Amino acid sequence: MRPILTVRNLKKIYKKYGFIKHKYIVGVDSISFDVYENEIFGLLGLNGSGKTTTIKLILGLLFPDDGEIYFLDKKLPNWQMNRYIGYLPELVSFNKRFSGYELLKFYAKLSGINSEERIKKVVEFVKLTDSINRKVSEYSKGMLQRLGLAQAIIHDPQLLILDEPTSGLDPLGIKEVRNFILKLKSQNKTIFFSSHLISELEKVCDRVAIIHKGKIVRIVNSSEWASQPLEDIFTNSVESI
Repeated sequence: MRPILTVRNLKKIYKKYGFIKHKYIVGVDSISFDVYENEIFGLLGLNGSGKTTTIKLILGLLFPDDGEIYFLDKKLPNWQMNRYIGYLPELVSFNKRFSGYELLKFYAKLSGINSEERIKKVVEFVKLTDSINRKVSEYSKGMLQRLGLAQAIIHDPQLLILDEPTSGLDPLGIKEVRNFILKLKSQNKTIFFSSHLISELEKVCDRVAIIHKGKIVRIVNSSEWASQPLEDIFTNSVESI
C-alpha cells in the first residue's frame, strides 16, 4: 500500500524568551508515521501532546527544526501541493457579515474554482442548502462546522486534515461530522483526523497513532481495539511513560 503522507523524524522546539533565561518547550520530538491512501488515520493525544503542532508542520504553518515530510512523494512545505490538501482547523472562524454562500464562493475562487455546480454539490453534501444564503452571524456552532468542512473540500482535495473536528459540538453534531468523514472515505479521500475523544477515533479510524509529550508512543490498527478497547490501549501506553 502506497503512503500518501510520510513523516520522518519530525522535531519542533518552541523557544520561550525570558528576561534572563530562555525556556525550551518540546512541540514534537522525532516523530515518524505514514498515512496511506483512502484510510482514516487518527492522531490521539491529550491536550498539549503535540497534535496541532504536527498538523501545522504538515501544512507549512510552522517549520520543523529537524525531520522531513513528504506528500505524494513531494517534500513539504511545497505551496503548489496545497491544492491537494483540505484543512479544517479546531476553531472555525468566518467573517460574520457575509452569508455562507458568499464565503464559500470566495474560498472556491481562491482555489481556482468558478463552478456553481461544484459549490452546490458541496453545500448539499454538508447539508447547508436551506441556510447557505443566511448571514454567518446567524449560524449555530454545528452549522459553522459544516461550513468549515465545505471550505475544506470545495477544491476536491486528496488529503483532508481535520483538527478536533467535533470540538464543542452536541451529540447530534458529533454524529453528523462522523458521517461526513465516513462518506468522504467512501469517495476515496484520505483523512488525517486529530482528536482527544477516544470514542470518535475508535468509530471511524483504520489506524490511530498515540502521541504523548511530543512523541509517538504507539500506532494501533483497528483490529487491535476490536479485542481491547482503545481507551485501555491509550491509557496503558501513556501511563507507562
